[in-house]
Amino acid sequence: MAVTFPDLQRATVRPELGEIAEAVRRAKAGEGAAQIELCGAMLWASFTCPGAIFPVFDALFRAQLAQECRLTALPQESAPPPEAFWERLQATIEGPEGGYDATSITLAVASLGGELHSEMAGLSESTARILNKEARPEAKTAPPIITLAGLASLPEGSLGRALLAMWTENQFDPEVLDRDAIGLADLSPALRYLNTRILQMHDVWHLVAGYRTTSLHEMAISSFQLAQFGHNYSAMFLATVLCMSCLRQPVGFPLLMQNFAEGWRHGCQAPKLMEIEWESEWHLDIASVRQKYGIEPFAGSFPPDLLENLASSG
Repeated sequence: MAVTFPDLQRATVRPELGEIAEAVRRAKAGEGAAQIELCGAMLWASFTCPGAIFPVFDALFRAQLAQECRLTALPQESAPPPEAFWERLQATIEGPEGGYDATSITLAVASLGGELHSEMAGLSESTARILNKEARPEAKTAPPIITLAGLASLPEGSLGRALLAMWTENQFDPEVLDRDAIGLADLSPALRYLNTRILQMHDVWHLVAGYRTTSLHEMAISSFQLAQFGHNYSAMFLATVLCMSCLRQPVGFPLLMQNFAEGWRHGCQAPKLMEIEWESEWHLDIASVRQKYGIEPFAGSFPPDLLENLASSG
């Protein structure tokens, strides 16, 4: 029986962490009901209870990797979204007629934040401060925009020059999205700094943490960022993508879960990248930066361009 969007909406409830491992096992075997259950757990945490994001996703991904789940009490505070959110989420999952590119799906998922319960902002700010207490994001001002001219003055072979080449050769926009256009200045202190810095350093982390700019690796680095910072957007993105698979391509569900889980494990094992003053490391080559901070490059189970190759062969 085909899974429908109302099935996902009904499954969006507070999960029992002790039951997640069994649901993951059944989802790996292709059971649609179990896949819906996992999507519902991700949606509930991502869009109604920020304080549950880390324990819920940790339980899901540890189970996917056949590791013992850490059972913790989920917070009681949650803020169920209004009906308009579900309409927007359904439209986002269905997507545009021509499909998404990297920028359009980022904007689509980010726009879901505008449909959430008004109390989500306060819950998210509190969670961000707790998960990033060493970095103290609430006490920091938004960093200035990185200039191409400044990177061009750095030595050949340096991290800064590699970042410049990545931007220019691929025609990428620095910071991924315009911080002013998406209203980051209007966020509460911790979220303002964290979201600005994550957008600003996303491509830097691609380089030093070894993630390619392919579809599979963009998903994996979102999971990496979620493990590193409890990044709300990353949780929303992963939940939305998994729902797309559940509704439209359930055969790919186990592959995505494994990819997400491996990015999560990498993020948990890596040093806290938010605490590094990256502008002071522009002059070093990437190998030296990795050695200095003990950063191991991502080593996933799948070829980075697997999804692109499957799409071209189909």
